[in-house]
Amino acid sequence: MSIQSAGESPSRSAAPPPAVPDGGPAPDRSAEPGAVPSQRGHRTAAIIPAAGRGLRLGPGAPKALRTLSGTPMLVHAVRAMDRARAVSLIVVVAPPDGADEVRHLLDEHTSLAPGGELPATDVLVVPGGETRQDSVRLGLAALPDDVDAVLVHDAARPLVPVDTVDAVAAAVREGAPAVVPALPVPDTVKEVEPRTDGGPEPVTGTPERSRLRAVQTPQGFALKVLAAAHEQVAREGDGVTDDAGMVERLGIEVVVVPGHEEAFKVTRPLDLVLAEAVIARRRATDGF
Repeated sequence: MSIQSAGESPSRSAAPPPAVPDGGPAPDRSAEPGAVPSQRGHRTAAIIPAAGRGLRLGPGAPKALRTLSGTPMLVHAVRAMDRARAVSLIVVVAPPDGADEVRHLLDEHTSLAPGGELPATDVLVVPGGETRQDSVRLGLAALPDDVDAVLVHDAARPLVPVDTVDAVAAAVREGAPAVVPALPVPDTVKEVEPRTDGGPEPVTGTPERSRLRAVQTPQGFALKVLAAAHEQVAREGDGVTDDAGMVERLGIEVVVVPGHEEAFKVTRPLDLVLAEAVIARRRATDGF
C-alpha cells in the first residue's frame, strides 16, 4: 500500500499481489502497469469524507476516528473500499488540521486487509473543508486524470459489505450517471410542521411507504456528473449532506440499487453497540 499526501501522484505499490482468502473477491488489476486492460479500461476512485466531528456520539475524537473493536471506524471504511473489485484509489478527506494525524493513523494500520495481506489500492490523504460538501469537492480536486467514476462513502458507515460497493460501481459502469444503495423504509413516516419550542408538531402528511427508500453509501457517479454538481450547486448554510441530492438538482436521474442492513450509519452511542455486535458475528462466521 502507498499512503500519500495531497500533491503526490497516486501510483500502484510495487508489492506482490495480495493473497485473497478462499471465496473472497479478487482485486481488479486492470489498472496496474503491464496488466491486460479491462473491457472498457476505466478507473474508479472512492472518496471518504472523514472531517466531521460527530457530536451526537458525544465528546471526544472526530467520529471517523472512534474505534470499533480497537480499530478506528475510518480504517474499517477504508478496508471496505479496498475489498471492492472496482476501486483502485481511495481518497481520505481528513479534518482541515488533521491530515497528518490521519496519515499516521493509516500508516499504523498498514495491513488494512484482515489476514495480513497488503491492500490492492493506494490511499491519498487530503485536508478537508468546513462542511461535508466542501470536503467532497476537495476530494474530487485531488483525483488523477485517469479516474472517470467515483464513489463517495461515509466514514461513519464502516461495515458496508463489499457486494454493495461492487453493485453501485457496476451500475455506474453500465451507464447510470448517479447511483445510490437504499433499503425500503419499514416504519410509517409522517411529515410535520417543525416546532422550535419543543411542543407537539402538527402532522402535515403521510407519504406512501412503498415509495420510500432509506439511502446509504457509497453513492456512485460518473465523475463529470458529480464534478458538475459541485460546481453548480452553491453551498447553503452547513452545505449539502447528500451528493445524489445535488445531482438531482441538475435534473439528472439518480437510480437505486439494493442496500444492506449492515451498511448503517454509526451516529449515536447505540449504533456503536450494534456495530460491535456485527463485527463479533463476522469474526465468528467469516474470519473478519
